[in-house]
Amino acid sequence: MIAAVVAGRLGAAVTILEKNPRVGKKILATGNGRCNFTNIKIKGEGACAYYHGANPEFTRSALACFSADDTLRFFEKLGIAHKVEGEGKVFPRSDQASSILDVFLYELNEMGVNILCDARVTEIRKDREFRVELENGEIHRGDAVIIATGGKAAPATGSDGDGFLLAKKLGHTVTEPFPALVQLMLEGDFFPRITGVKLVGTAEILYNNESLARDRGDILFADYGVSGPPILQISRKAGELLNAGKEAYLQINIMDTFTKEELRQLLKKRFQTGKPVDFSLVGLINKRLIPVLLMEAGLGRKPKDWQFPAAALSAGEQERILQILTGWRFKIRRTRSWPSAQVTAGGVDTGEIDEKTMESKLVKGLFFAGEVIDIDGDCGGFNLQWAWSSGYTAGQNAAI
Repeated sequence: MIAAVVAGRLGAAVTILEKNPRVGKKILATGNGRCNFTNIKIKGEGACAYYHGANPEFTRSALACFSADDTLRFFEKLGIAHKVEGEGKVFPRSDQASSILDVFLYELNEMGVNILCDARVTEIRKDREFRVELENGEIHRGDAVIIATGGKAAPATGSDGDGFLLAKKLGHTVTEPFPALVQLMLEGDFFPRITGVKLVGTAEILYNNESLARDRGDILFADYGVSGPPILQISRKAGELLNAGKEAYLQINIMDTFTKEELRQLLKKRFQTGKPVDFSLVGLINKRLIPVLLMEAGLGRKPKDWQFPAAALSAGEQERILQILTGWRFKIRRTRSWPSAQVTAGGVDTGEIDEKTMESKLVKGLFFAGEVIDIDGDCGGFNLQWAWSSGYTAGQNAAI
């Protein structure tokens, strides 16, 4: 949509071919229906740090061409008043993702952009001009084509990997896609017992005991493993490891406001009472976690195993409890699948795309924008900013 607006403003005759019954379905789902449409942290030289892929530096030119500030001005002119919330996240003041879609549709209609829905593209050919064939047999022709199909995340919104297939048919290389910003499925049979338990803690992805990604915030246990903002934020690194056939571990510190020594002394004091082991932890951590924590610390599997006085705990047992509280480690089975993912990692090889124009280096007049490219961003408005920046760049250059 942004590519269509930009190209249309430059005088191009534009047609949007949308496979869904209506355009913008994915926008309506963003930001839990509120549309976190950019992030004010995306500034200058450090902007690329929020992006991932084989070459995150690929984003530099497009982000400079159409920055987060440009995004705010662009939408302000369309009628979107904005507000900035925690971590630099920007939302419409209306708190409605539909506002973003509404102003886009108004602008597209005013410019006379032709929007064809239920128009699934099955083939793109290039001779003197582009020949775009739809599933229903219709043929559309044009001087330039922008593939802005999204990736494979949230396929119910229409992103089911079609763009990758079209790119491959045109000779492009596609880096194997995998789900990102997604929940983690962990080994262990106790998760149904702690489903719904929420805590604030620090989560890390470990490989060979080295921390590769780390974030802090609300962590939510589920019957399959864990969810929550910090889990989604670090899930890409887990997916990357698993995709490469490597073992990945998640480590959670559920008492990260204490140093290890501070917590050791606090536990020692609590264990000196005459209370049973399990009850000595009540009031310190969520009580639904206590039986699982004690099992993980090797103190038995049944309530009767924990009914002895906490003062009788050996130094080794106390240390194992401390270790679980500060570094609870889980083997990651896999990430959840595409319907649960917010974004696609992997995609069309950036080495085959001109970073300044988003034009294919293999097929003149073919452009790419957004998630179909091997670029994905952190959670917090970074992926929509990449959509705007790459879409703006593609639309501008496709219209020339």
